[in-house]
Amino acid sequence: MTTELWVVVPAHQEEARIGDTLRALAAQHDRDFTLVVVDNASTDATGRIARDFAARAPFPVHVLDEPEKGVGSAVDTAFRHAIDHGAAYLARTDADCLPRPGWTAAARAALTRRPGPRLVCGRVDARHDEHGPLGRAAFRTAVALAAAFGRLRPAHARRHGYLAPYRMHAGNNMAITAGLYLTVGGMPRRPSPTDRAFLNRVRRHTTAITHAEDMVVENSTRRLRAYGLLATARWYLDKGCGHLGEDPR
Repeated sequence: MTTELWVVVPAHQEEARIGDTLRALAAQHDRDFTLVVVDNASTDATGRIARDFAARAPFPVHVLDEPEKGVGSAVDTAFRHAIDHGAAYLARTDADCLPRPGWTAAARAALTRRPGPRLVCGRVDARHDEHGPLGRAAFRTAVALAAAFGRLRPAHARRHGYLAPYRMHAGNNMAITAGLYLTVGGMPRRPSPTDRAFLNRVRRHTTAITHAEDMVVENSTRRLRAYGLLATARWYLDKGCGHLGEDPR
């Protein structure tokens, strides 16, 4: 079966969290999509959990192995696999995140609107199962700080040839048309930070970038606990999504 919308989840050493992510995807209101999970050089049970889920999932699931470690490599492999198999629209989250039930519907609505955006950046919030209200407030503060400093960073100014203003792009909550993905050359496989580099590739090609407030993903707050507020804000500023050294377990 071929679907227009494909969802990509890169995963490295996520046996403790990927099950929650997969269950959140199974609970989507719009389940007319194909899921691609990329086991990115994991040595734990990440791949097995994904394959067990594939056997009972309410939508088609492809589980890929990507030996080249790095979120850019995993995402690019998955997106190109999806496009080769007929994807017109691509959405991505990560294996420690919880897309809210309307996430895929919001991504589809934004990408199919005419005239509409070709890259959609969703809203990130904190998971409710990892910290209390103070932890979630700290997470939101870190993201807000990163977004504000990103807009002020001289390297992001439009005088450098960008067609669209800078907007912080969380790679764990984004959607894009297959055509634009190929046009900009895809996700940089190396070096890090790949998400920021990808956004700037898109900004050089189009102004059709938007923020979808109803496209919500709850992020893990484990980095906040491990690194503190300012380091977490710097991580979102530099990467948008990915690794600050090794992911805290």
